[in-house]
Amino acid sequence: MILLVFRVLLSGRLKVIVSEKFSGCRAVLKPVVIILILFFSFEGVRAYDRPAGEMDVSRSEVLATGGMVCAAQPLAAQIGVDILKKGGNAVDAAIAVNAALGLMEPVSSGVGGDLFAIVWDAKTKKLYGLNASGRAPRLLNIKEVKKKGFSRIPYTGVLPQTVPGCVDGWFELHKRFGKLDMKEILAPAIHYAKKGFPVTEVIAHYWKIGGERLKDEPNFAQTYLPGGKAPLKGEIFRNHDLAHTYTLLAEKGRDAFYRGEIAKTIDTFERRIGGYIRLEDLEIHHSTWVEPVSTNYRGYDVWELPPNGQGVAALQMLNIIEVFDLKAMGHNSVEYLHHLVEAKKIAFADRARYYADPEFSDIPVTRLISKKYADERRKLFDPERALRSIDPGDIILENGETTYLTVADSDRNFVSLIQSNYAGFGSGPVPDGLGFCLQDRGALFNLDPEHPNSLEPGKRPFHTIIPAMVTLRGKPVFSFGVMGGSMQPQGHVQILCNIIDFGMGIQEAGDAPRFRHIGSSQPTGQKMSDGGRLALEFGIGREVIRGLIEKRHSIVKESGGFGGYQGIWWDHKNDILIGGSESRKDGCAMGY
Repeated sequence: MILLVFRVLLSGRLKVIVSEKFSGCRAVLKPVVIILILFFSFEGVRAYDRPAGEMDVSRSEVLATGGMVCAAQPLAAQIGVDILKKGGNAVDAAIAVNAALGLMEPVSSGVGGDLFAIVWDAKTKKLYGLNASGRAPRLLNIKEVKKKGFSRIPYTGVLPQTVPGCVDGWFELHKRFGKLDMKEILAPAIHYAKKGFPVTEVIAHYWKIGGERLKDEPNFAQTYLPGGKAPLKGEIFRNHDLAHTYTLLAEKGRDAFYRGEIAKTIDTFERRIGGYIRLEDLEIHHSTWVEPVSTNYRGYDVWELPPNGQGVAALQMLNIIEVFDLKAMGHNSVEYLHHLVEAKKIAFADRARYYADPEFSDIPVTRLISKKYADERRKLFDPERALRSIDPGDIILENGETTYLTVADSDRNFVSLIQSNYAGFGSGPVPDGLGFCLQDRGALFNLDPEHPNSLEPGKRPFHTIIPAMVTLRGKPVFSFGVMGGSMQPQGHVQILCNIIDFGMGIQEAGDAPRFRHIGSSQPTGQKMSDGGRLALEFGIGREVIRGLIEKRHSIVKESGGFGGYQGIWWDHKNDILIGGSESRKDGCAMGY
């Protein structure tokens, strides 16, 4: 019927039908009929025009038998595929892609930031976790921050800066798993830094926002605002200073960054602008290999990294919701959304209380992700009313800019890697001639000296960036992540529910409308007292919104902040890779 109406519209017969069938009451009914026909015709085309008839799918999944890269910028993804074709493995490609993103997506990533990764090594048939996050400078403490007149650490300037961990993370990954020489791995990013690349649409949008906020920070405008403004979509951007930095890394290795020319430049720059990072802070920096932690969700083992990141929150949420029949509730129904939002609030209360640097605090990770603890915490859940405030469990002892990428190679090694400067470019200051911002991850420290996440010299702050991996019967099936500050655990859970509970495809799972709950208690000290606010993407119906309001959820309008997803699924039966990429971003999945 809908297609018939659409054909009528296309044939120009609409006016004739209205005249013949409604001649007695044409003036009243004609506009109504036109509106109804247009509505049903639009709905028909919308469903008919989507892959496999699915209205929430932006594009088909990407299928490949060799290798695959999913990243937030197409040229960066292409670089990764080229590295794989040259004989590089998943780790080589991941480093090459991350280096390219530091150039092409500087608002979200770069060598001035931190890195976390989960690697499946096909040879040893084992998962490896890497925490490549940096620590607070030895000269910075709570007293110093308060002496500057701050009640919490700001997001810009020198106070939120921590030692960059990304470069050490690259070289740790490469030393353990890499095949190609670092000169070959970094060559594509160096090429584009010198020759230039066209800035993509979404990145250009956030570049402009970050540029307006940070334009007065030392060397920022000189590096990122050519001609005094952020580059527009399609404009060519070059970064010769970053090309020089990458060349030093390719030729002299990680010590160029932590002991050599780059380290000394950072030290001199920090002293000049009143910063706190010194050569000694860089010299003693090191990444940490950690054991990923997991919970089982409906037969699948979901793996995250332990704190100082927030991956444990996703595992806690999964444990809480596992006993409910989500499929029977219906996807993005009132009941479904209410259950997930309340689980998020409960998990985030523990996140605010316990997640910190494990070298400074005894964090009860095993207890937090146990099924028994989930049973206890689930008692807080009210099926009819949104929780207003939540205390953390009795256990004895917000938004960031991030890039996520995942790579699989022909040997079926997998890399799940996330990297960030934190809030839009980072702290703002750009060390002389280096071409990158220093991160502002220290803004997530708490200034309460009794809190596990309190600022201390040499301590790693609470981190939002989390990579993930899913295994089934001891083999990887899904490498994925959802970038975006506190959205990340919420995004991980929504993606997994979409696939496991509702049978969605890898692209559809990312395209489906999401929720984002804002305002839970935070590791920086803010407490949830009003239930927070619930943002819902377009596509979640009015009846659902009305039902959530009746359950006392505070609904707010948000145009963004719903995360950036990338994922690769390994179909073991056919031995193919299935890729999905965030339709809300510029990137893509690409295979060969």
